[in-house]
Amino acid sequence: MPTVVVPFRSGGKSRLPVELRVEVALAMLGDVLDAAATYADRVLLVTDDDSSMLIAESFGATIVADPGGGQGAAVLAAVTGLEGPCVVLNADLPCVTPEAIARLSTQSPAFVAAADGTTNALSLPDATLFEPLYGAGSAARFAAAGLSQVSIVELEQDVDTVADLETLARPVGPRTSVVLNQHKRALERTS
Repeated sequence: MPTVVVPFRSGGKSRLPVELRVEVALAMLGDVLDAAATYADRVLLVTDDDSSMLIAESFGATIVADPGGGQGAAVLAAVTGLEGPCVVLNADLPCVTPEAIARLSTQSPAFVAAADGTTNALSLPDATLFEPLYGAGSAARFAAAGLSQVSIVELEQDVDTVADLETLARPVGPRTSVVLNQHKRALERTS
């Protein structure tokens, strides 16, 4: 069974309205960790955020200190010393399911791209194969490194803007759903 790694940066989601940023980010993280913990025996959360650590502990996830330096450095901190397969999931995937994670893990080495050409998820047959290639255009870099791009709708839909929230094509996780329903008026005002 692969280890699942989830990097989470505090202060993210800066393109969402101020009144939504923290709640939406933590709700999506909770849904990602829930799906990961249902799928895998071992889940690692890489973060420096106290609120996310509390959520991770509720799912039995292990906390890895974020060393700073971006997403690549965060994931590298988690996979250093790991042996065996691993799946890396971004924390802003509100439609993720355990079944989607399982589908990705069977197609290793593989990645799921976001619509903007970045990378939402990775599956590696061995954690030692991880290369920190994140950032703008990372999907092309992961493909050039030999990973196959796969289409898994639940993992393709990430959230950076209100428009992303409005165009989610699949049901979202329960925590994200509650937060979005609570802030429905704020979302309508920004549309």
